[in-house]
Amino acid sequence: MHIDHIGIAVSDLESAIRTYEKLLNRECYKREVVDQQAVETAFFKTGESKVELLGATSENSVINTFISKRGEGLHHVAFEVENLEEEMARLKKEGFTLLSDKPGVGADNKRIVFLHPKDSNGVLVELCESIKDGRSNL
Repeated sequence: MHIDHIGIAVSDLESAIRTYEKLLNRECYKREVVDQQAVETAFFKTGESKVELLGATSENSVINTFISKRGEGLHHVAFEVENLEEEMARLKKEGFTLLSDKPGVGADNKRIVFLHPKDSNGVLVELCESIKDGRSNL
């Protein structure tokens, strides 16, 4: 596993994109709406890893809920894995709480699942696996 990306919850995606373009001295290379989670994402390459800005696309978005409770900032750390189902089974056996029983479709051509932050020192952890053949297998 390696860190695939760091997710940052933002209230105003357009403003945050401008801020991170200045901060990282590079342009956002990809934007994508993930309807399943009611978020719009914006990605920045940072070496082998990425920064993902997360903005809400509706009032019911998990990002709006997060920001109303905690404010803007670090939302999650995502680790790329080779086999998502195997990692889910391994971590469940280790006592981690998965926030869903099956992987979902995330941004950037990934299958994803989240681990409850209570099991990882308050950090929401995302496991992600690249969709290799264009099919999500969901």
